[in-house]
Amino acid sequence: MTDNQKTLGKSIAFALFPLVMSACGGEPDISFSQDVQPIIDQHCIKCHGSGGVGEVASGLNMTTYDNLMKGTRSGPMVIAGDVEGSNMLVLMEGRADPSISMPHGQNEPVPKKDIETIRLWIDQGARNN
Repeated sequence: MTDNQKTLGKSIAFALFPLVMSACGGEPDISFSQDVQPIIDQHCIKCHGSGGVGEVASGLNMTTYDNLMKGTRSGPMVIAGDVEGSNMLVLMEGRADPSISMPHGQNEPVPKKDIETIRLWIDQGARNN
């Protein structure tokens, strides 16, 4: 096999890898600590940290996995495996009344790629990994 054929073969394999992975249901494993918590820290902790306005108003403290999974005084925010029923996504994706969408007020919306990461994490079972 020539060097050109080897290079072509590697290029084709590299190009097809994402397609093969998605066909096999092979989304990347999403880690709470490495992928989700940094998103929460950037977009949510300001209000939903200890003593923050959001924690006081709803009871939702997002500083740790356990606190997030406790949810609010009104119920859970994350339902493992249920992306459509998880209130965290309902609020972040704007599927609720605009007056309660998150982040609230003048805060910048969470980028779609970050919401997709949280969506995949919930779909994969919302594990503490």
